[in-house]
Amino acid sequence: MVHSSNGIVGRPEAGEFADYARADVDQVAGDDVIVALTLQMEVTLARLRPVAEAAAATFSYAPGKWTLKQVVGHLSDDERIFAYRALCVARNESQPLPGFEEKDYVRFAHFEDRSFADLLDELRVVREATIVLLRGLRRDAWLRRGTVNGYSASARGLAFHVAGHELHHMRIVEEKYLRAVT
Repeated sequence: MVHSSNGIVGRPEAGEFADYARADVDQVAGDDVIVALTLQMEVTLARLRPVAEAAAATFSYAPGKWTLKQVVGHLSDDERIFAYRALCVARNESQPLPGFEEKDYVRFAHFEDRSFADLLDELRVVREATIVLLRGLRRDAWLRRGTVNGYSASARGLAFHVAGHELHHMRIVEEKYLRAVT
């Protein structure tokens, strides 16, 4: 279960996150998203830190696919956006929150200009900020709903989406990147 400061909240139900994220959310282990996010970051960083700078900057498994630097940068951007959405929903924002075009974010971020170690450090810091935000939510805030990119979401559903999204990308990284570059 998720341990908030004022109660325990478990896994999200259908309708608390985007339908397209169901398969990824289902892959998140357990009922405590804070534990899942904490353990997940340790695993992700342990898998990616050994990758050489040149491989992270240049290898993509197919034309038009992102490099590892771009994948890691995307994970940070996406987590920031979903944590912001969770914050807004938890604070009872009445305005619908917009979507975003992930490919444009990657295109204009210029992740290739930064070191892989710096991008991994950013991912770690973003995750730490997400965890601190989530730890501070009361039970009612976890369950509060808002409109995100045209769908209804709870703060709980958005938190599990963060974990599921990273799992989705790390499966691809394991299958298509790490086998080729390590």
